[in-house]
Amino acid sequence: MAFQARALVRTKWLSDAFTTRGKMRILDSSWYLPKLRRNAESEFKMRHIPGSAFFDIDQCCDKTSPLDHMLPSEKVFADYVGNLGIENDTHVVVYDRSEFGAFSAPRVWWMFRVFGHSAVSLLNGGFRNWELEGRPVSNNYVRPSPTDFKASLKRSWIKTYEDLLENLDTKEFQVVDARPSGRFRGLDPEPRD
Repeated sequence: MAFQARALVRTKWLSDAFTTRGKMRILDSSWYLPKLRRNAESEFKMRHIPGSAFFDIDQCCDKTSPLDHMLPSEKVFADYVGNLGIENDTHVVVYDRSEFGAFSAPRVWWMFRVFGHSAVSLLNGGFRNWELEGRPVSNNYVRPSPTDFKASLKRSWIKTYEDLLENLDTKEFQVVDARPSGRFRGLDPEPRD
């Protein structure tokens, strides 16, 4: 069983961890809205935190759903992260390249948690903060050897459309919408179909 990791780690901690920590995997989980016309994987190949792998949320999802980025099955998630060299006792640190370092990385952090992996942390400030502090970057990527990862979905962490509708009356849980206020209120156009 993996240990419970700190939810948020600093760049200094990660830099020190390269030499002091045990089994660790760093994941660039950048993703951009299509209107930005940026390719996260290409940017990863040009510059990333040394030793990182790229986590593609367009690939690690339920491809049978007509909706984007729906949670994959346990098997799909386990196979995907196993192919990134992650085992159940690997400490995973995720980051992204957004302005604040917290656009897509929290989603990947949550995916690990919902599939029973508590040894996962977010890099505070993401790649931007890493670079601003003058920490090393690389364009070298070594594909990890595939490993076995066992995923165990925490079903109670998932809310369905029906759960949300019922909650309008029961108010059993609080819903937090992370979209900007204009999108939340329907004043700004949606950036996706």
